[in-house]
Amino acid sequence: MFKEFKEFIQKGNVMDLAVGFIMGASFGKIVTSLINDVIMPPIGLLLGKVDFSNLYINLSGRAFETLAEAKKAGAATINYGAFLNTLLEFLVVALAIFAMVKWINSLRRKPIPAPAVPTTKDCPFCFTAIPIKAVRCPHCTSQLQG
Repeated sequence: MFKEFKEFIQKGNVMDLAVGFIMGASFGKIVTSLINDVIMPPIGLLLGKVDFSNLYINLSGRAFETLAEAKKAGAATINYGAFLNTLLEFLVVALAIFAMVKWINSLRRKPIPAPAVPTTKDCPFCFTAIPIKAVRCPHCTSQLQG
């Protein structure tokens, strides 16, 4: 069993998967920072200085100034601002993956179509297009070489 596991680990696909997983985790952090630190602040500013990460619905009935205070007090909350941030992160990642797949697909070589097999030839006497298998020209009735 150990030998089989060792062979499995040494396959190139497992290493590619590990590298892809690590790169994906790093990419996720970059996207999170992009959303939270670059995209959402201007959107919040345009909407009246709203901090999306602090948007929540308090279900406890007590008043809290911030989401952090509500969490510290153990209040039940619906954190729709954090959900909006996460949703935007997902959309950015999905767009990036779509663009990457589209780019990779454009790099793949397209199969070269086989040359079309001619179905006609020109009569050497009257230059009319005739079927390839014709032995006599239907236009000038000349005998054709086989």
